[in-house]
Amino acid sequence: MSSYLTYTPINTDVFPNNYAIARQRLLTLAELMAFVEIQHKAYPCPSNAPDGELLYTDTLWLGNKNASRVLVLLAGTHGVEGFIGSAVELDHIGLIINGHLAIPTNTAVLLVHALTPWGYAWLRRCDEDGVDLNRNAVDFFKPLPENSGYGSLRSALFSKDKTQRQAALSEFESQQGRSALEIAISGGQYADPVGPFYGGKSPSHGRLVTEDLMQQYTLHERDLAVIDLHSGLGPYGYGEIICDHPSNSPGVRVAHDWYGDSVTLPALGTSSSVPKIGLMDYVWHGIMNSRSCHVTLEFGTYSTDQLFAVLLKDHQLWAQKDNNSARMEHSKHMRQHFYPDDEAWKALVLFRARQVIAQALRGLSAC
Repeated sequence: MSSYLTYTPINTDVFPNNYAIARQRLLTLAELMAFVEIQHKAYPCPSNAPDGELLYTDTLWLGNKNASRVLVLLAGTHGVEGFIGSAVELDHIGLIINGHLAIPTNTAVLLVHALTPWGYAWLRRCDEDGVDLNRNAVDFFKPLPENSGYGSLRSALFSKDKTQRQAALSEFESQQGRSALEIAISGGQYADPVGPFYGGKSPSHGRLVTEDLMQQYTLHERDLAVIDLHSGLGPYGYGEIICDHPSNSPGVRVAHDWYGDSVTLPALGTSSSVPKIGLMDYVWHGIMNSRSCHVTLEFGTYSTDQLFAVLLKDHQLWAQKDNNSARMEHSKHMRQHFYPDDEAWKALVLFRARQVIAQALRGLSAC
């Protein structure tokens, strides 16, 4: 069976208050699934939470270890976005435990919780080194990509004068267009460690975990439906299915077959997201067969301009020293942008996630 037995009421209490609660709930629920074949592996994070607590990326393999089809749910690629990823994973574990969702025959589910646990715990999007995991998937043995647009805007982005910053961004947009502006800011950059959307100088924790999971579970030998759970971009409460497979590739065809015409492609300009460098999507693309696909399920909150404003302020504060109180105060704004304190928004997230995951399971079953 690859769909829900009946309509199941949505309980927004699955949304956690913080990383520690989310992890404890995940592990507690896993203990209740004695009727499901389960494997748990925890990957320690090199840095701790604000209270000194140890941090982990936890992975749960549910179902037959030899299954030829695997649904992969990724949470916390961007740390502070882990709230929605945790909620979706916890919701689906609950559905399985309560008999409202069955894992289809010859299918397993791989849950990856908190790929960037430090950012989750500290309410930042990046890791402890300022690295954005979703710009980290590049070949570090080759010359790193350049983002000339970011270089030209860097001084304006870090200006304390909001009016001056907005004027510089507006001038850039008027000369080169909105898409070019968004690519300059968020497309990925490898020259400014304290700046936003920094891809790093070497593979980060989340990338190493991902590559280890691919090898450990021989994922290159299986049909895969990978859903990476994100928030903060797009219309409020809507879950956009974003596909970064190359245009006219098997991955795009599979995405359309499984998810229909709601799929959007940054490469074609149909998405709320612009094309980006170094996405972890590309690592998954590299191991996928023609019956598999990777999508990002992006839940919208507030405007892109607000996204940039709250992120820039975060990076400005973390570029300074001895200002922990200011950082912690701003972290409330980071949390609100990526995880609105709104029951209606939470319900929309869970409803859409259930819909998309059911589509993925049906698609896998048809392979």
